[in-house]
Amino acid sequence: MANNNEFPENKKSCLVKNFDFRLIFEKSKKNTFKKCNDLPENITRSTLSIPELSEPEVIRHYTNLSKINFGIDTGMYPLGSCTMKYNPRFTEHMAANEQNMVHPYQDESTIQGSLEIMYRLKKHLINICGMDDFSLQPAAGAQGEFTAMAILKAYFERKNDKRNEVIVPDSAHGTNPKSAAMAGFDVVEIKSDEKGYIDLEILKEAVSEKTAAFMLTSPSTLGLFEKNILEIARIIHGAGGLLFYDGANLNGIIGKVRPGDMGFDCMSLNLHKTFAVPHGGGGPGCGPIGVKKHLVDFLPVPTIEYDGEKYYLDHDRPDSIGKVHGFNGNYLSVIKALGYIKRHGSVGLKRISEFSVLNSNYMVSRLSSTYEIKNPDIPRKHEAVFSASRHKNNDITALDIAKRLIDYGVHPPTIYFPLVIKEALMIEPTETESKEAIDNYCDILIRINDEAAKDPEVVKTAPHTSIVGRLDDVFAARKMILRWSPGE
Repeated sequence: MANNNEFPENKKSCLVKNFDFRLIFEKSKKNTFKKCNDLPENITRSTLSIPELSEPEVIRHYTNLSKINFGIDTGMYPLGSCTMKYNPRFTEHMAANEQNMVHPYQDESTIQGSLEIMYRLKKHLINICGMDDFSLQPAAGAQGEFTAMAILKAYFERKNDKRNEVIVPDSAHGTNPKSAAMAGFDVVEIKSDEKGYIDLEILKEAVSEKTAAFMLTSPSTLGLFEKNILEIARIIHGAGGLLFYDGANLNGIIGKVRPGDMGFDCMSLNLHKTFAVPHGGGGPGCGPIGVKKHLVDFLPVPTIEYDGEKYYLDHDRPDSIGKVHGFNGNYLSVIKALGYIKRHGSVGLKRISEFSVLNSNYMVSRLSSTYEIKNPDIPRKHEAVFSASRHKNNDITALDIAKRLIDYGVHPPTIYFPLVIKEALMIEPTETESKEAIDNYCDILIRINDEAAKDPEVVKTAPHTSIVGRLDDVFAARKMILRWSPGE
């Protein structure tokens, strides 16, 4: 521990009591500081009060803050369509210990190991998804969607084909139509049939000589696998359009069927969903895109290649849409995903989808008599969408149920999505949850159902145990407090 007159020699020390900031300030006798000449005026202070805390005090402070937050390490995180599975620690150690000193500007000859890791992941994704090539650049699934749409735009422009419409089902992820619109396409939305599948007759009516692509998620946001997928591909390809696969729900079919074999021309993935790379936390994600051979020339540059002797970055691709991310994407996510794939292997990946589907259908069997679900007799894949509509008689909404779940120490599911289900409760347990955890979650939902009938006020006014109570959403929307405005 350094005293007031010594700068710590150990640069790894993060907490030094009475730390001397003389590199920036010169302390005077009255706790005022003389500003250094080399610092801009607008970022210096004339007075500075630094708390003096011991290491245990700091650790306890941040540990207590962490207890307030809920995460996948805390409990079940059943956000439908998000696949919030447990992130194994061995992949974290791989990312932290193996490659944290690599710099993106290093010469290719000095980063052959890193390039090999990226190349190997690319090859695994090609094999898993049935595509001909992959780019690891996009930073998230939504950016992957946009990148794929930009590739389709370039593809048709090179053919001098004026197609400008992208068809999207009403059960699609909200980012699908936005990605198509950002790429310059007009979006045509089509309705699903009464069971939640693509209505082939409506699709046929929507297809025309203007159709550039059809964006589809299978399994869908309703947890349903599109049984007519080959016919859908035939319709789109027969009209001269291409088929895009949103891979957000790949966890429900991984190892069982490949998007490329279903007729898709391009696709996006979420490494933070299917391949257990952590969600969010302020860091970047990774949303690789895969394409069939007729779209390979348009992939973002540089692509990662191997000539039999060395790995290299190929910038010489004149038809490329260009870069979509700085350098080569989120490299640490690549390491984690590759470790996850290698650890499980082909047999393990199949088991992941099997347990994901098993857990989802088990929840349907436990909750379908309590919460409304459309066509409960149809097997679900990775997730199921329940409805709180039957609770409306007691003026109980999906939001009320979600808030009440907080009181029982569990995380609410996705609510009010997809929009085709009123008062939606979209639940995805994933394969990493035990039967005990799923039973506990179902028991709580059943208990809340009983409360809604016997004591609806306790549900309508929840949560009661959280640090922050229920917010007045209407007031907050009308009286927004903006902490930033132009000119500040």
